[in-house]
Amino acid sequence: MIGRFACVRLALAVLMLHPTDVLRQVTAQARNAPRPPWNKGIQPISAESYYNAIECGKQGGADPPCVFWDTGLCQNPDFVLTVYTAYKSVAYEVWRVVSQKQPAPTPSYGDAQRTRITIAIKPARGSKNPLTNLVLKRVGRTTMAVERSVSTEGGRFTFDYPAFAPSTDVTLDLVGQSATISCRIPRAVLTTFR
Repeated sequence: MIGRFACVRLALAVLMLHPTDVLRQVTAQARNAPRPPWNKGIQPISAESYYNAIECGKQGGADPPCVFWDTGLCQNPDFVLTVYTAYKSVAYEVWRVVSQKQPAPTPSYGDAQRTRITIAIKPARGSKNPLTNLVLKRVGRTTMAVERSVSTEGGRFTFDYPAFAPSTDVTLDLVGQSATISCRIPRAVLTTFR
């Protein structure tokens, strides 16, 4: 019995010294069948995806999956993720205006062309694990954000499009002060991202 208690105390001491070594794993889930259908993953805006995003935004409703495809992405008790892309910025702008019973606008194609992928991370309600970093990995290699900011309210991490190409799985390590949440995004789920 003494040996077991000593092991438990040692394990607790290690966790106290290295709290971010605690790793929880989740797998990203895709939202149900957004319309219009999409299986090309996140890409820079093109004529096809631009008009597709406008049609998506015209659908209206409280929570159209083609606009809010990232709702519940990497669901966990500590962090809430929102992904911003060129497609989403166009679709969201149209949806926002149409939801106010106004005619659909024509968002700036030039602005959409300049939009990169940004992951915004906020603490989940009741979380006691403040964010310290986001690490994106593909095939075991880390992809650095081109811009990043972290504060007590969360963080924003901007990436170029190749970071989310649907060619292999992607892992997002959401590094908190007391634990890291590792979210695996399977290739099949990446293809549904817009």
